[in-house]
Amino acid sequence: MPSLSIPKKTRSFGSNTDKYENGFQKKKSYVSKDFDENEEYESNFKVSNGEKKCLTYLQSSLFATILEDSVTEMRILLECNNELRAKKAESDMAILLRIKFCIKQPDVTDELEDIDPHNLEIDKYKLDKLDSDRSTVINVIIATYKNLIENKNYVALEDHVNGVLGIDDYRLELAEEETRNRIMRKELNKQLRQQRNHMKTVIYDTDAVIEELNLKVEDATLHAEICSRYVDRWQVARTEQHHQAIHDKEAAPSSVIEYYKHRTDSEQRVHAEVELLFSISINETLEKVDQWMAKYDKDMENIDLKIQIKKNDYYDMLDKRINLEETIEKHDQLMKEWIEFKVEREKIRAYREKMTKSAIMVQAWWRGLLVRRQLGPYRVSKKKGGRAKKK
Repeated sequence: MPSLSIPKKTRSFGSNTDKYENGFQKKKSYVSKDFDENEEYESNFKVSNGEKKCLTYLQSSLFATILEDSVTEMRILLECNNELRAKKAESDMAILLRIKFCIKQPDVTDELEDIDPHNLEIDKYKLDKLDSDRSTVINVIIATYKNLIENKNYVALEDHVNGVLGIDDYRLELAEEETRNRIMRKELNKQLRQQRNHMKTVIYDTDAVIEELNLKVEDATLHAEICSRYVDRWQVARTEQHHQAIHDKEAAPSSVIEYYKHRTDSEQRVHAEVELLFSISINETLEKVDQWMAKYDKDMENIDLKIQIKKNDYYDMLDKRINLEETIEKHDQLMKEWIEFKVEREKIRAYREKMTKSAIMVQAWWRGLLVRRQLGPYRVSKKKGGRAKKK
């Protein structure tokens, strides 16, 4: 397939890809020469006092016919350029696939989102720009055609031209502002360099002053050390001199004092030894006394222990004897109670026997009385026949 050759500088009425050299360019007009020639002709159809611009029916029909032919030619040009359409479809394959499979598209798209500013010479960007230019031209022509047919005016074309001119004015303002910013940046850089040089000068002077002060401090330190060493040595020498003078004056009394000091020390030593001897003897005596006291305490403890043991044995025997006496007394009491119980039981038995015999005798007498007198169960029954005869 032959490569597609597209001119580098293609004009787009709706794109913002114009380049500026040295920060700004002169203002350019996007109105064609025919439009400039017919500007006076079109001004005749404008209505004063801010009213809506309108054309006559004939004029609008003529312009619409011309634009209709242009639209037809543009569409034929777009439909017949198969190579360009294939290239465009290949470059927009991702977008077409998203549209085909009904993937939600963002509401607002940025034209510069997919553009690499470091690689602007590729064919994809050229195809997009060419397609945008053609789409913009045909859209403006169609909108103008609709205005001419419906409203008999060309407001859409005028609005688009004004928009393009406004964009150019805005770009010129940006270029001028960039120029001002560059000048301001140069001035600020100049001031910064001056301030930096001033700071370097001040720092250099300050470093020199600091170095001088450091030297003075070092000199003062050395001088102070020298003076201190001189004073210390002078004090040492003066002290030695005074010590020697004092020693010379006190040599004789010092020897006498030393003699008596040694004598006093000897006496103190003898006194201490005698005192130590007496202390040893006293301690030995006290130790013996302590031993005898300990022995006495031990013997007394043993004797007390034996006495306590005997006392405990005595109390045990006493308790045992008391318990035995109580047991014997209890047994005696029980024997007495048993004997009394037997006597009472015998009395009760005799009384019961006597009463039983008496009851038997009374019952026998009563039964004999009933039998003799034929009373109660011993009554004689009368015969029935005898009772009838008696009647």
